[in-house]
Order: sequence, then structure tokens, then C-alpha cells
Amino acid sequence: MLRANDHGSVTHPRRRDATRKLPYDFPEMFRRLRRATKSYTPAAMFQLKEEGYDSLFEILVACIISIRTFEEVTLPVSRNLFAHARKPSEMAKLSAHEIDELIHKCTFHGPKSRTIHSIAQRVANEFGDALPCDFDLLKSFPGVGPKCANLALGVTCDEPHGVAVDIHVHRVTNRWGLVKANDPEKARVQLEEELPKRYWIEINKLLVPFGKFICTARKPKCSTCPLLPYCRQVGVKDPE
Repeated sequence: MLRANDHGSVTHPRRRDATRKLPYDFPEMFRRLRRATKSYTPAAMFQLKEEGYDSLFEILVACIISIRTFEEVTLPVSRNLFAHARKPSEMAKLSAHEIDELIHKCTFHGPKSRTIHSIAQRVANEFGDALPCDFDLLKSFPGVGPKCANLALGVTCDEPHGVAVDIHVHRVTNRWGLVKANDPEKARVQLEEELPKRYWIEINKLLVPFGKFICTARKPKCSTCPLLPYCRQVGVKDPE
């Protein structure tokens, strides 16, 4: 229901004047995020780590599988692949066609299967199954961009080399008004300027479930959102 304010203009009851928002308080905001997302499954890479798929190679492969793929598909597809091969040397023994058959439920499974096979061969040949925690090395693999490199290093090596920005991190931080970026790469650069480094890994873990279930793309649940006092609600037109 719309209502008129004291000046006669129309406002939405669930929207707050951006000038009355609280300054960003990252320790408090992250405490609220942890509580708000506690009952939800964490972002896929973090969930896989909790299940024991905790090598850098496994998380890198799972991240490749996750590109343009829903998490509900990423998790079972990754588990299915790892049931047949977990180490680079094991993965390299499979053909690209065999990998394709194992991951065929994810998007772009053909190119991804060839990418995974190529990476497995190189790692097995050059590093003997022990993939080093090296950002430049990960970025040198065809098909691996900053998001997967940063995410894999953060999840498995506990190295906050950079912020991994997916669609949820991009959308939510733009809504907060923390960044003003029309693509994930620009958002990453701005976040790394604004966000203390100790939150660079955790922000992906928390904002994926937060963006899926609370700060949703359509009808975000602003009326019950614990981050509302800090959120400028940029672009929000029809909140619940």
C-alpha cells in the first residue's frame, strides 16, 4: 500500500529515506549476515569444502562447473564427477568425453569438460597432484577468470587475494549502495577498495544464500531484512 508523507509525496512503507540510513558498519553487518543465513546451505564451494572436497584442484574444478549454472545443479554434478576422480592425475586419465558425460547436466558442459581435462593434465604433469596456491598460475589456465581464481584460493588456501563476485554479490552490494558497478569486474575492484580484507572471502559465502533467499532479484524481503538500516535500496522498486 502506498501512502503520502508530510509533504504530500508518495512513498512506499517498506522503503526508507537513503539519507537516514546508518553508516556502513562492517563488523555489525557481517554479524547480521551470519545470523540471517545460518539456516541456509552456504555457497556451493564452501558447502563442498564442508563435505571434504577441500583440495584447491577440486574447488577450482567445481567453480568451473558452476559458471552460468545454478547451485542446485553445481553441487550434485561436482559430487558425481568427484565420485569418479578427485586428484588431477585421476582426472587426467579420463577422456574429455568421459568428463562431459559426468557433468552433462551443467551449462556449457562440452567446453567445460575440455577445460577440466586440460587443467588436470597440466597439473598432474607439472605439479604431481599438488596444485600450488598461486593466483597467477590459476589465471594462466584457459577458462579460469578472476572469480574462480579468487574463490578457489579463498575457500581452500584461506588467501584473501581478491573478492569473488557472482550475480548475488554484484546485485546485493549495488543495492546496498556500497558499489556502483554495472558488471562484476568493476564491482570487484570497488569492493576491494571499500571492504576490509578480512571479509573478502566470507562475503561470497554469505551473500550467495542471502541473495537467493532474502535479498532476492524480485521482491526482496526488505521489511524483514536485518541489513535494512544499512541498505540504500538502490534500484529497489517492489520490496516485500
